[in-house]
Amino acid sequence: MEALTDKFSIRGLTAGFGGRTVLADVNLAVPARRVTAIIGPSGCGKSTFIRVLNRMHELVRGAWARGQVLLDGVPVYGPDVDPVLLRRRVGMVFQKPNPFPHLSVRDNVLSGLVLTGRLARRSGDEVAERALVQAALWDEVRDRLDTPAGGLSGGQQQRLCIARALAVHPDVILMDEPCSALDPIATAKIEDLIHTLCEQYTIVIVTHSMQQAARVSHRTAFFLLGELVEQDETDRLFTSPRDRRTEDYITGKFG
Repeated sequence: MEALTDKFSIRGLTAGFGGRTVLADVNLAVPARRVTAIIGPSGCGKSTFIRVLNRMHELVRGAWARGQVLLDGVPVYGPDVDPVLLRRRVGMVFQKPNPFPHLSVRDNVLSGLVLTGRLARRSGDEVAERALVQAALWDEVRDRLDTPAGGLSGGQQQRLCIARALAVHPDVILMDEPCSALDPIATAKIEDLIHTLCEQYTIVIVTHSMQQAARVSHRTAFFLLGELVEQDETDRLFTSPRDRRTEDYITGKFG
């Protein structure tokens, strides 16, 4: 069995906006080619945490971060790191599907490659098909590649956004509550897709649903008021939490 290695190592991470601290002294390892779920009540810093990982946090006015965030042992906030190239390696899928609605399905998939000048003219169809197959969407859109993406269902649009992220060959996929706007059937398709993708990619998913975290993740980290309270293998954290606050959250005493 392949030994687990850490894709991300976060050490002493403190982050916030202006004079407000949102995350305080977070230490967390994210294993490669596994799914790590981030759970906790609203406002606990979950979304800020994953946006720090690919430096999207710094795009917000007044945002700041201190501490170490290492990707394959390299500081992502190092002076020689290009944030644009980093975000290619560490893709993001947002809570609400955000395709370019007036662009075709094909052009949506290829948009990241076009923007970075990395698309060979003759390879577009091949790249689009491969990404759509990986995103479990190809069979549903193969006859609609030239139609506007805005005509797809919500679940299809979210998988299209995943295909767009996959087209640039990332190492990591960050997902910020990717199913919260979807119905149960579309949610099940996304969860099945996560199970498949983690064989090739490291996935970090923020979810408000503890049931979803239990279904899709290998490890779970529980945040509360900006503090990382507990992290463990998912089964162990949900059945035998070490911290009373984790147990209270899981059992619904607050949330």
